[in-house]
Amino acid sequence: MPPAALPRPWRVGLLILAGALLWGSYATEIADTDFWWHLKTGQYIFETRSLPAPDPFSYTTDLGAPSYEGEQQVRQFNLTHEWLAQLLLFVVYEAGGFPLLALWKGLLLSAFCAIAGYLAAWRSGNFFVGLAAAFAGMPVVKLFAADRPPLLTFLLVAVFVLILEKYFAGEWDRWVWLLIPLQWAWANLHGGFFLGWVVLGAYVAGSWNLPAERRKRLWIAAGASLAASAVNPNALNVFEVLTNYRASYLTATLIEWKRPPLWGPPYTFNVLLYLAAAVLLLNVKKVRIPDALLFLAFSAAALMAFRNVIFMAFLAPVLLASYGWPMISPRLAAAPQRMIATANHASTVAGVTLAAALAFGFFGGSLFQLRAAEWRFPQQAAGFLRGNGLEARLFNSYEYGGYLIWSLWPQQQTFIDGRALNESVYRDYQKILYASASSQDESRRERDRLLDQYGVELVVMNGFEYVTGVIYPLVLAMANPQNTAWQLVFADEGAVIFARDSEGNRDLIAGRRLEKVRVLEHLEASCRIYIEHDPELPNCARTLGFLFLQGGDRQRARAALALYLENIPYQDPEAEAAFRKAADR
Repeated sequence: MPPAALPRPWRVGLLILAGALLWGSYATEIADTDFWWHLKTGQYIFETRSLPAPDPFSYTTDLGAPSYEGEQQVRQFNLTHEWLAQLLLFVVYEAGGFPLLALWKGLLLSAFCAIAGYLAAWRSGNFFVGLAAAFAGMPVVKLFAADRPPLLTFLLVAVFVLILEKYFAGEWDRWVWLLIPLQWAWANLHGGFFLGWVVLGAYVAGSWNLPAERRKRLWIAAGASLAASAVNPNALNVFEVLTNYRASYLTATLIEWKRPPLWGPPYTFNVLLYLAAAVLLLNVKKVRIPDALLFLAFSAAALMAFRNVIFMAFLAPVLLASYGWPMISPRLAAAPQRMIATANHASTVAGVTLAAALAFGFFGGSLFQLRAAEWRFPQQAAGFLRGNGLEARLFNSYEYGGYLIWSLWPQQQTFIDGRALNESVYRDYQKILYASASSQDESRRERDRLLDQYGVELVVMNGFEYVTGVIYPLVLAMANPQNTAWQLVFADEGAVIFARDSEGNRDLIAGRRLEKVRVLEHLEASCRIYIEHDPELPNCARTLGFLFLQGGDRQRARAALALYLENIPYQDPEAEAAFRKAADR
């Protein structure tokens, strides 16, 4: 149905429902572990009027020699390239706290999808195609609903494409100059600003059929945008930094930098990628140069790193609407009368569907989660450290580093956090975290040597890597009653804190010492809470079940394995056999 055939009030109503559903779906709770150090960095910049370089938040950042050529350049880049986004994040937080931050995140991502929907409707001439395009990439986009600067890169890619599309159509002639300040801002918001060059390059390459005056204007705007990009703390060395990222062992361990499977999660990405490739090949003689170049660039980027798959969630629906819809619409026009009559009720069907999804999500609690995911972070542990005025050096788990920066600095500095600043420290971190709990193992002696080398007096950590369900060996080693060098002084469902049995900690240990069996209670409670909030990741319960079964505690083993088995959508014969063994009297 062409847009003109649908009364304006219906269109406005459907757009409001669609916009609310998109906004609410992406306005999820603040749960990203990196969010906290971004927020603290924004506060630091706001209060000191300076960039956080050298790093004020971690005592290990500048320790040791570089592990690879270019590491110091990467460190400087990571500390400074997102300063404007971090400042903006803090300003939003100051204005409205976590609720406004969740709404801000939802607004950025829903605008990203809305632009894809608008372009799809505009290029296909069909309102409902545009509506479908806005939601087509949702399963992929939701994977990126984290409160981080890349959200601004996602939106600015869409804005650049929108402005240039309208310019190519003979509209928005003056808007092309807006690309220059946007490119400058982008270069200070996030390191992905070079994608603006990619988009501009695609349209400049396809501008040969534009009138000479308009082509000249585009080229001037593109050149000025490129020059504006250099006005940032790192000038134009972003490609050199990206090359160095590839040499980094630390970066290679991060999921976002790994290659996505050619067929596997997220499946929506694969479907969109292959469908878009198919319609382009079927219409190869009709494909515009900018469309072809953007598809090649975004698909290559997506296949190189998981963090880039979201761009296909934007581009593919637009390409499918532009080249796929014209292949389908003539057949629909020739369909039997009954099918046409059904299509004429599309607005009613769309309205009911959107309203039902909105109501279900709102009352079910999945929309507009205007809060921080407090259950994921060591709030009480941070309060314990703060309240006791503890300033001794600490070792912390990677995923808690960002929150500890936010809640403890300047009283405490972290050992490690998500900013990926020191390669050798990260390697030592893994040696400490994963060393065997056996007192006879060489890795245990290496762990103790490293804790001494870094002068660690306090260990603050969680017990699990929740995706795999692995229990960190360090927490079991510290919890061993025979390990008298470290004493448990705090434990709740969020974290445990161990203090070195040293002169400086004697008063703390004397007043706060806990039985180490509390560590097992921590593991049970933290696993249960995690599964309650994220039932798709129940592997921690499986690990606990086998741990308790090995230790002869059948009751706890049975409870843990039951929790695991009731949350998995597949068969696990080994876990089922262990559960039966635990249930035997």
